[in-house]
Amino acid sequence: MTQFAIEVDGSGAPPLGMAPGVFLRDYWQKRPLLVRNAFPGFVSPITPEDLAGLACEEAALSRVVLHDRKRDRWELRNGPFAEESFPRLPKQDWTLLVQDVDKWDMDVRALLGAFRFLPAWRLDDIMVSFAAPGGSVGAHVDQYDVFLLQAHGHRRWQIDSRPGAPTAFRDDVELKLLREFTPDHDWVLAPGDMLYLPPGVPHHGVAQDACLTFSFGMRAPSQAELLLDFAEELAASIPDEARYTDPDLTLPADPAEIDEAAFARVRAALASLQALDEATMRRWFGRFITQYRSAGELAPAKRAPTLDAAGDTLAKGGRLLRHPHARHAWAREGKRARLHANGLGFAMGAASARLLAGADALDAAALASLDADGRTALQALLAQGHYHVEKPSRRR
Repeated sequence: MTQFAIEVDGSGAPPLGMAPGVFLRDYWQKRPLLVRNAFPGFVSPITPEDLAGLACEEAALSRVVLHDRKRDRWELRNGPFAEESFPRLPKQDWTLLVQDVDKWDMDVRALLGAFRFLPAWRLDDIMVSFAAPGGSVGAHVDQYDVFLLQAHGHRRWQIDSRPGAPTAFRDDVELKLLREFTPDHDWVLAPGDMLYLPPGVPHHGVAQDACLTFSFGMRAPSQAELLLDFAEELAASIPDEARYTDPDLTLPADPAEIDEAAFARVRAALASLQALDEATMRRWFGRFITQYRSAGELAPAKRAPTLDAAGDTLAKGGRLLRHPHARHAWAREGKRARLHANGLGFAMGAASARLLAGADALDAAALASLDADGRTALQALLAQGHYHVEKPSRRR
């Protein structure tokens, strides 16, 4: 039986300590992995003060978790927070968590480049947490893959990697904390160390000193979410006059009975849901996954430039920068392709779709390479606020 290391040194092949293909084959959604020196010499691009300032923003998703150790009580507070609330917090045993920091801070966002071995649409966000000494969110389990990068200070991580580990929740706290937790691995992570956890692995992190942790979370919609959204998609296309009918109705043996003929009619009425059309499914999923758990709404531009005007700026050295909340992906459709952008869909050539889905910035050469449908889509995305024009003078 093959033995897989649970701890490796990543300094020779950051950030995984191995080739990405080996990681995907041996660890992804299979077993946890601690990578020491995943980011050698790592220095956090943001400070605790930066994070606290972001938690005061109305549009930021933030929360504070406090733990009363003596009584083992947990308290959850949701942001946005007033600036004066942070100095009033105790010296230990609390954690500030802010979602989607990659949408607010471009230096944090740049870290996503290290995870290009994963489909971009699978990456959800980078959550950043600051914890005072002893700070924690309790022993819990996530139903998605997560990479936990230690950015500043030290955090002790305990996990229970054994199959069948208990995952029942406590019923006396607002948070989903585990009722039982018996770890079989115990580590202290320093800056640059990273812990990968597949879905369903119980874990518990406690700050050893004031620390920052970056959590790279994956998008993992439940089957129930997929089913509900797809059913809504199909239902919206069904005309109101398409209803349950029974022109073959005969005298019932018992008026109170739902007979076999009625069930047969229901099955026929639901046939459109049961017969999953491939093209419909592919377009629906592209729309769904580029909208999934959106960090914020994109507002249509009040004065969106025309593509020709934007092109003039790009010709002088400017760029079109994609909004951090814009989620783009593409899929093939026969010999052509479809760009999915925050629920919108645009047909175009594969090269144009690949470019618009993968590039955070477009220059004059990129614009010139788009086909006619790609340019039409870009004009629509400009109007919807997916891009803004960066003039040459603003570039560093």
